Amino acid sequence: MSDAQILDRGYRRFEGERSGLRGSMRSVTWHTTRSILGLGRPARHKVFPVIVIVIAFIPALVFLALSAFIGDLLEGELQPAYWEMFGFSVVATVAFTALVAPEAIVRDRRNRMFSLYLSTPLSRPTYLLAKVLSVVLTMALIVLGPALLALIGFTLQNLGPDGPVAWLGVLGRLLLAGVLICAIYTALSLGVASLTDRRAFASIAVVLVMLGTTIVANLLVYEAGMSRNWLVLNPVGTALEIAPRLFGDRGEEFVDVSTWVVALGSAGWAALGSVLLVGRYRKLAAV
Repeated sequence: MSDAQILDRGYRRFEGERSGLRGSMRSVTWHTTRSILGLGRPARHKVFPVIVIVIAFIPALVFLALSAFIGDLLEGELQPAYWEMFGFSVVATVAFTALVAPEAIVRDRRNRMFSLYLSTPLSRPTYLLAKVLSVVLTMALIVLGPALLALIGFTLQNLGPDGPVAWLGVLGRLLLAGVLICAIYTALSLGVASLTDRRAFASIAVVLVMLGTTIVANLLVYEAGMSRNWLVLNPVGTALEIAPRLFGDRGEEFVDVSTWVVALGSAGWAALGSVLLVGRYRKLAAV
């Protein structure tokens, strides 16, 4: 005969602090960030995010090393513009956008967690907002991190902006450019990934969209001889062009494209991804 005993029965009222909607969003954002970076998961889930982050910082570290050894020679035309740091990490950014970011939403749907989230104070819009915040903040490590490192490093080597006002101006433009780039890539990544609950399929679809549209844009402009304005069909280059425009400059590829076309193209890609994401989750069954 079993020695098991029932020592207590019935339900107990929750006596802890109720954080409400804000606490729910904060929790989802934090745990999604941990999931994306592989924290609290087996080592194999950490490898790729770490590799992507390291690759993103290599160019900035190389330039900082050169500034430490040959600072006088680096100063001038050889010193990269701060906005160019976004372009140097573009491979890592695209890899993160296509291969890592989709994990933010496909895992919940694959594990049937989405309906459980909706049983909390979260609604569909607040759930998506928490997911978007998580991806944007995590992507900022790759997109914005190297540029900020370069700014701080060059400043310590006396190669930075002249005076605190100029320094804060550069910092503000870098932050704005980084946030906008992250927002566009996040909208596109999650919008495409919302069409499936398989991470591999989501990653392939994001790669096809980002690289496929780039190929189409290049064919239209460089092979068919159409206006360079059609380069905004390339979401990767269009988003990156935001940075030089904020610094009063232009990227070499977009030199003949007006700023309002770049702004319209960037807004269009962000809107397309957002509409796809929201529309998909509006129709997604909660059970």
